[in-house]
This record gives sequence, structure tokens and C-alpha cells, in this order.
Amino acid sequence: MESADRESRAGTPVTGPELQALVLLKECGALKQGHFLLSSGLHSDRYCQCAALFEQPDSAGRVAELMTECLPRDLHPHTILTPAIGGILWGYELARALGCRSLFAERKPGEPFSLRRGFHLDKGERVLLAEDVITTGKSVMELVPLVEAAGAHLLGFAAIADRSRGEFQPSQPVHSLVKLNFNVHKPEECPLCREGQPLEKPGSREVQAAPPPAGQ
Repeated sequence: MESADRESRAGTPVTGPELQALVLLKECGALKQGHFLLSSGLHSDRYCQCAALFEQPDSAGRVAELMTECLPRDLHPHTILTPAIGGILWGYELARALGCRSLFAERKPGEPFSLRRGFHLDKGERVLLAEDVITTGKSVMELVPLVEAAGAHLLGFAAIADRSRGEFQPSQPVHSLVKLNFNVHKPEECPLCREGQPLEKPGSREVQAAPPPAGQ
């Protein structure tokens, strides 16, 4: 329990559903330590790989149940919509726990997300957008136009882990089970690089250029 506690927000007590979710993520190996290249181009000594959670359906289902305990009782979504590929399993498990429909959006390189495979949203449909891990929120925010174009009602966002450090602040509510405050470094300032530790790219998204040094 104590080791899981240290994975979350520094200085903030972790209890209830958040602590239970941290323990499950830790037990299934989703919370990793090492030297990681993030899709932002930054480096980190920690990484949350939720794919490891979904290797264990019982644990994934339990995390979805914990998420329902954190959602407002009057939310009543009709549909969970997620971005492919990473959010698909999370959206399915969350929809199953909530007893509603599960959809995912896809995109071809260079094109916006779209609903394919006969998927559609109806006017007035209550839609909760979901993502397994939110860092910048870029992918899940790209689903908002699909909801708006259909005349559906956007309820907010639901994530297993929010590691945006408070930078993801859309106008709709964000519900997350776990808030992760991982250390991140620009490549030229990374202490792990200076130590010669091998760099691993665990994510599937194309890596962006790292932010330039201040003043440039």
C-alpha cells in the first residue's frame, strides 16, 4: 500500500477508490520505472502502461467499477466514446460497469477522428468521453467535434490516470481515478541520459519534438 501511495500525488493523502486503483495498477505491472521517451518528446523515470492492466480482465473490470464510484450519481451516460486504439478496452469495461453503450472513433494518418463500422451518435445522446491515461488530452479532445456535430450532449471525461499535472482543463468535468505526478525532463536536461541509462519508447503515438528551451 505504501509503495502504491508514493506513485500518486506528492503531499496528498491517497485513500478509497484511488488507493485501490493504484494497488491494482501496481500489481499488474502497469506502473513502470525506468527511462522512458514520452510522446511529448520529454523523458521520464516513470510510465503508466494501462495495456498491462487489460491483460487481467478481472482487475480491469474492478478498476471500471471503482471509476463508477467516483462519477456523479446523476451522470447517466448513454454512451462511452473513446479514441482508438488505447482507449478501446477502457471504454468497453467502463460501459459494461455503467450498463451503457461503448463506441470508439478511428482515424487515418493525417485525418481527424471519425465514427466508422456503422457507429453513430444521436441528437441529445448523453456521451462520456474516456481515455485510459490523459497526458495532454489531445486525442480525447479530438472526439469533441464528433459529439457536437451529432447534437449529442457531452458529459465530460473519464480516465484511469491523469498525468497532465493539472494542465488538462477542458470546460467539461474531468473524472480520474488516479492523478500521477511523474518527473519529466527535456532531453538535454535529463539526468538519466547523463547516467547512460537506455531509453525506451513504450507508447504507440508518434513522438513530438520536445519543447524548446525557454527564451527560444
